[in-house]
Amino acid sequence: MPIHVHADTRHLNQDRFGKIAFTVMDHAFAVHDEMGRFFDEDIYRDVVAARIDGEVQTEVMIEVVFEDFRRDYFMDMLVAGGALFELKVVKQLGAAHRAQVLNYLLLCEVSHAKLINFRPKQVEHEFVNTHLKHADRIVFDVVDKNWVDPGPAERPLRPWLLSFLKDVGVGLDVHLYEAAVTHVFGGIEAVQHDIKILAAGRHLGRQRVRLASPGHAFKVTTIADTEVPYFEDHTRRFLRHADLRGVHWINITRNVVRFQTIVKE
Repeated sequence: MPIHVHADTRHLNQDRFGKIAFTVMDHAFAVHDEMGRFFDEDIYRDVVAARIDGEVQTEVMIEVVFEDFRRDYFMDMLVAGGALFELKVVKQLGAAHRAQVLNYLLLCEVSHAKLINFRPKQVEHEFVNTHLKHADRIVFDVVDKNWVDPGPAERPLRPWLLSFLKDVGVGLDVHLYEAAVTHVFGGIEAVQHDIKILAAGRHLGRQRVRLASPGHAFKVTTIADTEVPYFEDHTRRFLRHADLRGVHWINITRNVVRFQTIVKE
């Protein structure tokens, strides 16, 4: 397996997780009442963890490794090997925070987590759950009718990325997939460039994009299938004004991995 979790994880049923979450939230409320809302995330994490009786681990490392690509993650707190808690100090919890926790659950193959936000006047908290397993996430369809592979001859992108997805699975953090594709093209310093933006022949400025090859950008998304036509339409509008010849687009969803090269009209 290309995913290495630096902890002994196990499945907890809903009842067991609920009891652990109730206890952890009691501590979280007490810490918030005592210390207020202006400390950093790691302070709250360590104080809450110190109050928990039993098995608790903090800053649990997850390694994702495939060939010469690697990306590391660190979970805030794991209790009893299967109850994940992610602590935040933000104005309000949002979709990006839920996606981060879901990513951790899928990588660890555990089912239950809770987000806790200490910054508001009252502690904000919500559950994140999944029953997807690794075996569920390596079964998907591939659509590549309008794809021109931009990868170097020694490592074409499409077969490399499909092998990667068959190992780590779909449904994970879009930034993981973006980092993997960036790695194929030589890393962030090799792909990141400023391009000219034009309107009616007039130079408006420059915008930073990631290039797969000269004149061709690449984009990795995890948008819903219903959003695909909208994204394609706006990519074509972007190309009308960008100093590019095309965009290599990969969209990765739970059921479909789409490869599409969109060229300037």
